[in-house]
Amino acid sequence: MKAFTLSALALSLLLAGCQPNSSAPAPETGQAATPASTQTASPWWQDAVFYQIWPRSFYDTNGDGHGDFNGMTAKLPYLQDLGVTALWLTPMFEAPSYHGYDFTEFYQVESDYGTMAEFEAFIQAADARGMKVILDLVINHISSEHDWFKRSAKGEAPYKDYFIWRDTMPEAGSGWGHAWSDNDQPDAVWHYNATRNAYYYAAFGASQPDVNLHHPDVIAEMKKMAKFWLDKGVAGFRLDAVRFAMEGGPLEQADTDETIAYWQDFNQYVKSVNPEAYLVGEAWVDIPVAARYYGEGTGLDQGFDFEVGYKILGLLKPDASGEAQFGTMHSAQQQVADASVLQQNVQQRADSVAPLQFFAPFLTNHDQERIAYQLQQDDAKAKLAAAMLFSSPGTPYIYYGEEIGLTQDRSGHDVFKRAPMLWDNSAQAGFSQSTTSWVEQLELFGDGFPNWYPDFLAKQLQAENRSVAAQQAQPDSIWQLYKLLIAQKKQRPELSTDGSYNVQQLENGVVQITRELNGSKTLFVLNLTDQPADISAINRDALTSSWAFDADGNTLAAHGLLILQSAK
Repeated sequence: MKAFTLSALALSLLLAGCQPNSSAPAPETGQAATPASTQTASPWWQDAVFYQIWPRSFYDTNGDGHGDFNGMTAKLPYLQDLGVTALWLTPMFEAPSYHGYDFTEFYQVESDYGTMAEFEAFIQAADARGMKVILDLVINHISSEHDWFKRSAKGEAPYKDYFIWRDTMPEAGSGWGHAWSDNDQPDAVWHYNATRNAYYYAAFGASQPDVNLHHPDVIAEMKKMAKFWLDKGVAGFRLDAVRFAMEGGPLEQADTDETIAYWQDFNQYVKSVNPEAYLVGEAWVDIPVAARYYGEGTGLDQGFDFEVGYKILGLLKPDASGEAQFGTMHSAQQQVADASVLQQNVQQRADSVAPLQFFAPFLTNHDQERIAYQLQQDDAKAKLAAAMLFSSPGTPYIYYGEEIGLTQDRSGHDVFKRAPMLWDNSAQAGFSQSTTSWVEQLELFGDGFPNWYPDFLAKQLQAENRSVAAQQAQPDSIWQLYKLLIAQKKQRPELSTDGSYNVQQLENGVVQITRELNGSKTLFVLNLTDQPADISAINRDALTSSWAFDADGNTLAAHGLLILQSAK
């Protein structure tokens, strides 16, 4: 048996902001964390379960094939039944693209989604059900169609320096290029503008010029924008591309000290508007670098743990590989030998310059191939992925559709990862009363784009068990497991960051993940092999099962899952 342990005492010390004395004796596995009575109340996001919504694909109420604010309001009972407590909306400001990461307006909602009044009604309805809503805020760049950029290109004051301009294209070999890859292509980030007869910096493509966050007017406008939406009742923001806020030169395009300081200042302002407002950053990079955005306690409230999803996938799909888009992760492409990688992941978070509660684990998001697609719609493996996610310390995020094993037709374009939700087995899977959904409006994707969705949808409907309605009626479905895991995450104290985290792997491939705190215990038993496995060696004293569809006595089915818990 291999054993990998991170004790509760070590966790509680780290959470208190100090390191254990290296000369002190090692605590026993499962030792109790610092009693809650001696700790200050944790912020709301520490106990939240987030659900990421791609608004255009969630639910359409007006029959135009696009999801909308009223659709999200209509589905709040579903989200409440699932158990999630917080929602992340991908961009919902007015934008020329379907995805919205290049918005043209700071203070207007995307007209495809509805009106400002409908957005406000959604926020109020979510709040009435105890759900927080955060918005995707893109501060690094805006659309080349934004009025700011057009006026900057004309050299108008004060917009002339709202973006980063230079008269000539840098020479090859100068070090300019995408910050997330080892290329040397200045034209990847510097783009010519005929109006100004100059080149502007745009890390994510010509249509998304980077704003100049050294300019005091730009800094002030971004704060003004944040306040506007906080005053509307949103609970905070998911901050896009935080690594690239302040470019310091050709070899300093990401993670600069100025960038860290910018987010510290932005957080200070946001907290002055609402002390309970939440900021989570997208730093698609290895944990030690991502942890820097904690800013010694004055930076972001949380950052995503991009590594844990890769490690979970690697355990379930040994030939897994994944490109870390917009990042420089060294662990994105890997083959995982054993479950020790899960322990190592948590230990690496705990050893970083940020506390353990800074990190938010997830499986995939809108920029990644869906987990069900990568696992070839193997529902048993999807359940194991969910169990590994929810057994990991931190604030979990779920990408819409993961709770039903929503897959994608193919790879190659981001739209495949963002298709409509499958609500039932009616036409358009209950997403829309329109005969076609937005993914079939091919003009959104460029000339020659294939109409792939009708065949994909037909296959999903023929499967009969891929929709929400079908899985809600099935007692051992992926959806039922997610509902259970979410409830346990909220109810079981050992599943908080204070609980110990212990991974053990038997020689037959069975993995035990144990979480304990003050006598309360949850044991996840996972068979990572494609053969039934003997689990008679597992100590189940004083534990009862909350999920045991795959277990028969002392045998756990291939890729089976067993969840055992103590009485509270």
